Amino acid sequence: MSKVTSKDGTTIAFDQSGKGPAVVLVGGILGDRSQQAPLAMLLAEHFTVFNYDRRGHGESGDTPPYAVEREIEDLEALIEEAGGSAFVYGTSGCAVLALEAAAHGLASNIKKLALWEPPYIIDDSRPPAPRDYKAQLTERLSSGQRGDMVELFFTKAVGLPVEFVAQMRQAPFWPAQEAFAHTLIYDATIMGDFSLPTERMATVTVPTLVIDGGETPWLTHAAQAVADALPNAQRRTLKGQPHNIAPEALAPALVEFFKT
Repeated sequence: MSKVTSKDGTTIAFDQSGKGPAVVLVGGILGDRSQQAPLAMLLAEHFTVFNYDRRGHGESGDTPPYAVEREIEDLEALIEEAGGSAFVYGTSGCAVLALEAAAHGLASNIKKLALWEPPYIIDDSRPPAPRDYKAQLTERLSSGQRGDMVELFFTKAVGLPVEFVAQMRQAPFWPAQEAFAHTLIYDATIMGDFSLPTERMATVTVPTLVIDGGETPWLTHAAQAVADALPNAQRRTLKGQPHNIAPEALAPALVEFFKT
């Protein structure tokens, strides 16, 4: 594990592996860099991989107040550590973070951008997120209701059935999810109202691959909408893959895109 210091002085922890062109992995929803470690291992056969803990996650610091701009600066610090330019992969809500980074000044540092199922809600193929979603999370945090925060995320943001999430609350992994519950407010800040900022995306000229698994219709629709909004995008569907995609299915697609 290594560390880099972001612009505001926050320490960001990362693992570096492999050799070759640099790839930065942007992940960490209710978790730390261990989520992307299996993918990092596969990519390290072709690239120098930087897999980091987002601020407030894992071994990274967390300097208040939170702002999306600070997370963009964190990514910038990682890219600087990688030599000033890198390929970037973002997954799920972190794909949105990577897109925002490209739209807010990092485009010249990102050689190519790959995105897995960015969770914009663009039509009525699923219920909308509550307009006060972030406020609900904040209220639950102030009341110490971390489990309820995680449940709110899975039911209202992800769209899982209530009865399924009730079973999840009894699973051994649930306490670890609760430990990261406060970071759901960060993710809600990144997502805003969950709509696709089409005009802002039109300014992102970085070559971008938008990937989905074809198993979750609303995410497939979102992936297509993102690709349509970007001026230099490709689309790919890795058929049969759920949102929690298998690294073995994803890695070859990333290698092919980054190497061509």
